[in-house]
Amino acid sequence: MKTYLISLFSPDGPPPGEADLGRIMADLEAVNDDIRAAGSWVFAGGLGDQASATTIRKRDAVADAVLTDGPFVEAKEHLGGFSIVRSDDYDVVLGWAERIAGATGLPVEVRPFVDRDDPGQVPTDH
Repeated sequence: MKTYLISLFSPDGPPPGEADLGRIMADLEAVNDDIRAAGSWVFAGGLGDQASATTIRKRDAVADAVLTDGPFVEAKEHLGGFSIVRSDDYDVVLGWAERIAGATGLPVEVRPFVDRDDPGQVPTDH
């Protein structure tokens, strides 16, 4: 079974005043319930405001780390939450992502994790 990251991107600033956060959260929980029922649930969560982030830069193993308050880059959107799911059917994962996008009105990205047992994929920690 492959593992996927479903990323939810939020605009900077507070949620729009007209957003019905109760309905959005209920709709998201309905998707999460369906993912659990399919046996594909791994983890999901929302992230705190991007201002609460700390970026760490370190050139190499001996250099001192530099910590900076805030996100790595200035952007109009940032990672606001994510789900990690497992499935043998990519179309099913895309369907869940589409439902998440529909519930929130926000962009959603789906990416597979690197499968270390697949010689066609290059691990990121080589």
